[in-house]
Amino acid sequence: MIRSALTVLAFACAAAASAQAPERPDFPSWLSAYRAAALARGISPATLDAMLGGLTANERVISLDRNQPDESSTAAAPPRFDAYLERRLTPARISAGRTASASIAPALAGIEARYGVPGPILLGIWGMETSYGRITGNMNVTRSLATLAWDGRRESLFTRELDAALEIVDRGLAPPEKLRGSWAGAMGQPQFLPSSYLAYARDGDGDGKADIWDSAPDALASIANYLVENGWQPGLAWGVAVTVPESFDRALVKNPVAPTSCIRPLERHSLPLPAAQWQAYGLTSEKPLPDAPLTLIEPDGPGQGAWLVTANYRTLMTYNCSNFYALSVAMLGDELSR
Repeated sequence: MIRSALTVLAFACAAAASAQAPERPDFPSWLSAYRAAALARGISPATLDAMLGGLTANERVISLDRNQPDESSTAAAPPRFDAYLERRLTPARISAGRTASASIAPALAGIEARYGVPGPILLGIWGMETSYGRITGNMNVTRSLATLAWDGRRESLFTRELDAALEIVDRGLAPPEKLRGSWAGAMGQPQFLPSSYLAYARDGDGDGKADIWDSAPDALASIANYLVENGWQPGLAWGVAVTVPESFDRALVKNPVAPTSCIRPLERHSLPLPAAQWQAYGLTSEKPLPDAPLTLIEPDGPGQGAWLVTANYRTLMTYNCSNFYALSVAMLGDELSR
């Protein structure tokens, strides 16, 4: 009896929600409206025909977008950093990074001097994103972005990215066939979304083009420019591993300022404090602490690995809003510095 009543109530609630929510158009109707809006914005008919002609929705992209386990998960057993790191910071990736570094050493040195970002950090991002340009994804970026924009879960984000993809081709910066990448629309060796390409891509090999697909120097210069434009401070280390006393009261360093973006990962960050204060609290490290405000992060919780990190670490998080990602990039960079 109770179960039956609850079932009726559930159906009634679902019906009410359905009645209130506007019905999404089918994909062809959505695409036709989008094309008309793009044409009105000045995108050429030739570009629209080349990029949108015959396009269909990709249901696999929608499925992948719905299933992304990461540290932002609210599940009872969220992913662990130690398991993540074991998969990502592998001997093979470190070895490949040393080989890649040697193969482009002159270009890498020039990019480091030009932008002030250490080469190993650039290699760390390059290595974690695409295994030094070897695995860049082969999905049709235009189709993925159109699918995600139509799906509606993050409509404004992916509509902007689809707009940017059209602009790349319409301005002659890349042909449509170049726009291949991940299911979420990330392209080339740095895995830039189209808007990031327009904002940050740079020429690193001196040929006058910003080719993030086929030029490693261009990819690395683009990564460096991205980091600088997002706050990278030359000469400042990203952070160090530390040991935290068992008796340490973390309530002493809880940050009273709540983050407004990248919320769940940044909620793991303490109040920033100078090195002397952390040492007074009994935290120790095998390396000198940077002379800058330092934030404590413990991605798997107290007693399971801890780091004091600087503002440059948070710049790495702008590339991918994840402590797991930023730590793995920084640690790969440290390995490649040896």
